[in-house]
Amino acid sequence: MTQRRALVTGGSGDIGGAICRQLAADGVHVIVHANANLARAESLVDAIRAAGGSAQAVAFDVADATTSRAALEALLADGPIQIVVNNAGIHDDAPLAGMSAEQWKRVIDVSLHGFFHVTQPLLLPMARTRWGRIVSVSSVAAVLGNRGQANYAAAKAALHGASKSLAREMASRGITVNVVAPGVVEGAMAAGTFAPEAIKQMVPAGRAASPDEVAAVVRFLCSNAASYVNGQVIGVDGGMS
Repeated sequence: MTQRRALVTGGSGDIGGAICRQLAADGVHVIVHANANLARAESLVDAIRAAGGSAQAVAFDVADATTSRAALEALLADGPIQIVVNNAGIHDDAPLAGMSAEQWKRVIDVSLHGFFHVTQPLLLPMARTRWGRIVSVSSVAAVLGNRGQANYAAAKAALHGASKSLAREMASRGITVNVVAPGVVEGAMAAGTFAPEAIKQMVPAGRAASPDEVAAVVRFLCSNAASYVNGQVIGVDGGMS
């Protein structure tokens, strides 16, 4: 059996890195995507290889349709990509009353348009193999809303509708499409946003998640064991939603 290949967008970040390491541990060849920071993706690839896994790094802006397609065509020259984890996302917070059009558009460009630019070209090659896993990383903000994050919540909530629709389209081909919606996760994104006391008040579990706790759910959804889980939004939020 040929080795399955996974593309993890935003793979050089905290959650993305944990997802890449766990998929590699399952014997998947992991394509670690970065936007600008290729060096960080390459250092993760080195760590995965040192641990006995298989990986490569790639860099492109998921918000740019042309460069995304060119990068994906180059990857598809080596065969289909059967696992896609749409993890790339940014936040640029402001109350909507004070939010610029640029803040609104860029956040949606990366999370929502990026989902289309990356996933769409991979679907037909994946369908021909009659096996595939598509997982998008969303946020509890898409379910509950969050002050200052109307743009981020809108982008991530849109992934829920797109994923549920795509699940219906692809299910007969052995392809599942699901969403993982983390709450507060340890790492760079949460560090500047939430004080420890605020986390205790917000999260019933009283703490932030580790990136590995989020990655474990993604890992399961990408496995053979999750073949009948489809079109779902799974919260990994310590009881917030």
